[in-house]
Order: sequence, then structure tokens, then C-alpha cells
Amino acid sequence: MPEVPLRIISLVPSITELLFTLGLSDQVVGITKFCVHPHEWFKSKKRIGGTKNIHVDQIKALAPTLVIANKEENIKEQVEALEAFTNVHVTDVSNFEDAIKMIQEIGSITHTEAKANEIILTIKDRFAELNQLLHIQQLQSLPCTYLIWQDPYMTIGGDTYINDLIKRIGFNNVFANKTRYPSISLLDIEQSNCKVIFLSSEPYPFKQMHIDVFQKYFPNKLIILVDGEMFSWYGSRLLKAAGYFKLLTQKVTEVL
Repeated sequence: MPEVPLRIISLVPSITELLFTLGLSDQVVGITKFCVHPHEWFKSKKRIGGTKNIHVDQIKALAPTLVIANKEENIKEQVEALEAFTNVHVTDVSNFEDAIKMIQEIGSITHTEAKANEIILTIKDRFAELNQLLHIQQLQSLPCTYLIWQDPYMTIGGDTYINDLIKRIGFNNVFANKTRYPSISLLDIEQSNCKVIFLSSEPYPFKQMHIDVFQKYFPNKLIILVDGEMFSWYGSRLLKAAGYFKLLTQKVTEVL
């Protein structure tokens, strides 16, 4: 990006949070209705639709010099429509390494390289400490199922960012042989012989009542409600994720 006053629109909730951490409050002029962090931006910034239903005319009216999108979270045709009048940077994050690279890229194009590098170093240090703890805990690739939706039940395949984080914290996704976000049945879960079932808080908001239902189906499995943002937000949320995973893995080892 040239050295011009930046007017940024983010179409990705986790990247919106990253832009805030990078100190770009004055430069960000638009976000989606799902960009709930930080809360003050959610209240004050112009919302230009959802991640998969952006309002192109509203974006054009904001005269952005940069729109940041994501290959998975946004619709290709909608993003291409933006390229007719502004610069568009499309991110593609499938694993931890991609997330680190993305933070570097965003730092570069927004002229916040020093802050981005500081974030990256802190993330790497915290995950290195987590790795040392995991060696002590010896979870040994505990088989698990991670659910993101119900009616139908949906899980995550082996080519997803969530799957990569699951491996990094000592678990083995029993549906890693599938791709993207496949639908599964309760019988599939039973036949998988997983030991742990993670119920994510997003995109479907699983709650305690769902744990109670699953416990009746699977009395011999450990069922845990987890913070979906820690598993799926790949920006500066990684600063908090290592600490969250430390507590999560300790909980699992104590129970099992």
C-alpha cells in the first residue's frame, strides 16, 4: 500500500480485532455486523452488512483505500465487486503458520510492522510455553470431536484452522479425514470412539443444556463447552488463546 491516509474496511471479525490491536482506530471506517470485538468499535463504526452479505454501495460510499477480506468467510463474487473501485487484500488462513503470516502481511500493508512483529513474538512465546506444558501433560493425541452446529450436527475436517489448533493442544480430531465442515450423526460420533466432545460457542451457541443432552447420549465421554473464538479467531485473539488452551488441557487431564 502507498503511503496515503488509510481508510480501511474489514470484512473479517478476527481481523477487525487485529486492526484494533495494531492501533488503527482512526483508519478503520467500516466493519461487519459480526465484528463484535472490540465492543467500542461495534457501537461506533459503520456496519456494512454481514460477512457473506456485504453492502457494496455502502462500502463505496465510505471511500475506502483498503478492504480486507478472507477466502473462507467472504463471498468471492462480492469481494470481486469491490475490486472495481478500491484495493482489496484477501487473506487465506488454514493453520497457525498461516495466521502468523497473515498478521505480518496486515502489519506491512497498514504500515504497522513494528506492532505486528511484537504481537507475533508474544504469540510464539506463549505457544512455546504451552507446548512445554503439553509435553508434561502427555495427552497423547486424545481422540475428540469438535461440533460447530446442530440440526444437522456439523464438525470440522482436517483442512481447517480449528483442526490445526486441536492438534497443537494434544488432541486428535476423529473426523480429520473429512474436509471443511461436514454433517455427521450421533451414530457417527459413537462409532468414532472419541473420548472428548467439544461443543463450540460459535457459530452455533452451544450451552450447558446441550451438554446435558449429549451426556445422556454419551455417558462415558467427556463433554466440554469451549470458547469458539479461541479456536477460530486467527488474529490477535491468539494472544489470549495459549492461556485458554492451558486451562482447557489441564481440565481434561484432571478429569481423565
